[in-house]
Formats: sequence, structure tokens, C-alpha cells
Amino acid sequence: MNSAPAAAQIKRGRKFDQVVQGARAVFMRDGFERANVDDIAAEAGVSKATLYSYFSDKRMLFVEVARQESQKQADEAEALIDLCAHPECVLPIAAHRIIDFFSSEFGRAVFRICITDIQGFPDLGQQFYASGPAIIRDRLAAYLTGAVSRSEVVIEDVNLAAEQFMALCKSDILSAVYLGTQHDVSEARRNRIADGAVAMFMARYGVKDHGH
Repeated sequence: MNSAPAAAQIKRGRKFDQVVQGARAVFMRDGFERANVDDIAAEAGVSKATLYSYFSDKRMLFVEVARQESQKQADEAEALIDLCAHPECVLPIAAHRIIDFFSSEFGRAVFRICITDIQGFPDLGQQFYASGPAIIRDRLAAYLTGAVSRSEVVIEDVNLAAEQFMALCKSDILSAVYLGTQHDVSEARRNRIADGAVAMFMARYGVKDHGH
């Protein structure tokens, strides 16, 4: 992950979370480029001086918003999972959490922000990925490393495999949600995507004749 340099520049304090929550609301409403520091400070109920005492620029604030949301999603997913359980038990739960994340209001908004503002801020997408989806990828890769050691799957590159699983979970969501062909993804559709992702992943990496 490449988020350490940005994180090292952030000073924590009493109103830190207040600033981040205010920024989250404004970014979701206005997008990254149109969001301004005055609106963020007003939404957070702090002065601009207080905001700048925590974040030197708007980009760092956006990355922190994404990092906190992704960390929260990853923590909630881990709390639901027995990390020693077989992939056929763990991956369906992980798939549903990934699908929920990418099809959520937050996930859609971040995707639009990155696509809309990426030309003006070419490193924004990279910074978001490092502070957002990479957290989920790293947690999944760590679980898969354990599954490999238990001979439940055969994977040479767990980071690649984790990326592939996440991509499978986004199948049918990019067109349905991000491109506006459908605002919501039904429960039945989510189940179909999750089931298909697990089946394809295990067909590639599962141990044959394991009895599952």
C-alpha cells in the first residue's frame, strides 16, 4: 500500500473526525472538483483554519474519507468471517460485502469522483486505490494465504487472486450502477453475481477432490 506518506502528514486532534465527516458529506454531494473548503468547513462546523490544521489540501482529505470508509467495510466483513474456515464458506460472505461496497451510495459516488476528476488530478485514482480498495484486497490476500497453507486452494500469487475475485464481484455492477443503466442492484442479482464469482474462483483455484 502507498498510503503511508499521506497518512504521515495528517495530524490527529479533537475535531479530526468532525472534519472528515463534514468532508464526506460534501464530497458525496458535490464531487471532488466542485467541493470547496468553505463548504466542508461549514458542514463540519469548524473554521477553515481548523480544517487546514488537519489537512493541507483537499486531496488528502478525500483520500482520508475513502480510507476510513474502506477500513470500516473491511473490519465489518472480518467480524463476520471465521478466518480459518474453508473458502467455500468465507468467499460467499466476502463477495456479498464487496458487492455491497461497490454498489453502495458511497462506492458509486467515489467512482464518479475518480472518473470525473482524474484528468485534473491524475494521481487521485491511485491514491484512492491505495487507501481504499487495496485495504480490502490486502485483507482478502491475507485470508487466501492461510487457505493456501491449509491446502484448501492452490494459488501462486495471492494478491493477483484477490484482485481477480474483487473483479468478479464487480461483474454486472459497472454497467448496472456506475454507468447508469440501473440505479439499484436487486438482492437476486447480487446473489447471482456472488454465486458466480465464488464458483469461477474456486473452479480456477480450488483443490480438486477435496470433498467440498
